[in-house]
Amino acid sequence: MNSRDQQRLIEAISANWQAEMRGFHTYNTLSQNEREPHRRRTLRHLALAEKHHAELWESRLTALGAPIPTYDGPDAGDADSLANRIGGPGLALRRLEIDESRDIARYAKQIEEFGDPDSVAVLKEVIADEADHHLTLGSLIRNHLPARAEENHAAQQALDELVATREKGQPKAASWIGDAIYGVNDGLGAIFGIVSGVSGATLGNSHFVLIAGLAGMIASALSMGSGAYLAAKSEREIYEAEFDREREAVEYNEAEARELLSLTYQVRGVSSEDADRFVDRIAQDKQQLVHALARERLHTTEEGLADPWVSATSGAISTAVGAFIPIVPFFFMAGLPAIIVAAIVSLAAHFAVGAAKSLITIRSWWSSGLEMTIVGAIEGVVTYALGIALGKL
Repeated sequence: MNSRDQQRLIEAISANWQAEMRGFHTYNTLSQNEREPHRRRTLRHLALAEKHHAELWESRLTALGAPIPTYDGPDAGDADSLANRIGGPGLALRRLEIDESRDIARYAKQIEEFGDPDSVAVLKEVIADEADHHLTLGSLIRNHLPARAEENHAAQQALDELVATREKGQPKAASWIGDAIYGVNDGLGAIFGIVSGVSGATLGNSHFVLIAGLAGMIASALSMGSGAYLAAKSEREIYEAEFDREREAVEYNEAEARELLSLTYQVRGVSSEDADRFVDRIAQDKQQLVHALARERLHTTEEGLADPWVSATSGAISTAVGAFIPIVPFFFMAGLPAIIVAAIVSLAAHFAVGAAKSLITIRSWWSSGLEMTIVGAIEGVVTYALGIALGKL
């Protein structure tokens, strides 16, 4: 180990010593303020365990030729600040339980970072004790603390802290019906605009309208199909990445994973005791725990994800169908009659697509259809006028 690595090791061990001493003062102060004998003895035992951890780090600093640090925290540790936060003294143990899970995660990372076998041995001993402390605190909370309405606020605060650095959940993937309706709408709107514009510029010349319409239909269908495929594939990849991350989190620090899931349920109104019991049952199967965490993070399941090829096919075909409608009249007629028939057919199709949207929304079919018809009419008028203007240039 070179001098730079040894200095980093000394700094990390000194920080560990400070953290353990802060824990000692926190538990010691809480034990002095506790009236119930059993909890007072338990908190005192935890304080002595934290002091023992600090002594283990002292021995490593001495072996490395480094001085023993001076404790720079408050005499009461975190006891006063814990008691003054939301929920008051009654929820101080809940926050300490969360802190213990974080300490486990921090020490577990140091096992990978430290290149000193003796320090790693201390880390493993400390991690085992901290895991025991986490269980001890959980037992105190479940057996001695009554459920309180304030716990929801404290759970929300703790949950926000735990997931602050995590990615936000992704919206649910659309079903093939949603892709199809969106595709018809997109194709109909885009090609109706092209047909209107070209008709205005060429006075309804069917040759030019058909060329522009068919080219636009093919382009729109390919664009919608590829876009739907990539969107569904990306969402699936995001889910798989999140699932792998939650699997690693369970393997790396199951205590924190359980706490996060429990807090999620508490925020929704479940008491801490019931949430912990429910999570304990889920955690009997590690794979089930991973699935539950991933579901809460992304608000979906693997079964709820869209199939990329199904989304691509439904999106492309529906876009082509919608795009084909405005150009149909120009196969059989030209000029102003073709323009009028195309407008009528397209607006009727707009209404039908809008009404169909009510299948996947809560709006009434007629209001949704009318809205789409108005939007389509405005689009047709504007593009037709622009086409006339461009045709005169």
